[in-house]
Amino acid sequence: MVRSLKVRRRSAAILGLGAVLLGLNAGCVVRRYTLRTEPPGALAIVNDEEIGPTPVSRSFTYYGDREITFLLDGYETKTVIQPVAAPWWDNLFTEFFSENLVPFTLRDEREFKFDLQQATPPQANDLYNRAEALRAESQIAPKPRRKGFFAWLGFE
Repeated sequence: MVRSLKVRRRSAAILGLGAVLLGLNAGCVVRRYTLRTEPPGALAIVNDEEIGPTPVSRSFTYYGDREITFLLDGYETKTVIQPVAAPWWDNLFTEFFSENLVPFTLRDEREFKFDLQQATPPQANDLYNRAEALRAESQIAPKPRRKGFFAWLGFE
């Protein structure tokens, strides 16, 4: 009886150690996207956060749309909404298993390429016409404000 108790304890310890080792061996998911532009060197801003000159890579946790803006001297500023869809193995039903139980690392690496257009300087006449239009608009008198006790209710 004493011997069977020792065997049980030893087997429980081995099972516990095996469970710990299996838990440490569990995989994870690595998510990363890379932004490239033609020509390279444009400053990339993703969701109002500067991430650096292209080509640039960034790890992420959540899928969904990202607002990406590219700035480069001599080129037009380009802003795009880039969707990043989840792969088939990362959804509501399989996410727990892919994040915690798969015994290897799952990699989701995306690459997005964008072409930037050279900026064309505006013509002098266009600038002058815009300035005149803004000047004329600023000289129009504003609407009179309502007065009286009931004006805030919409009565005149």
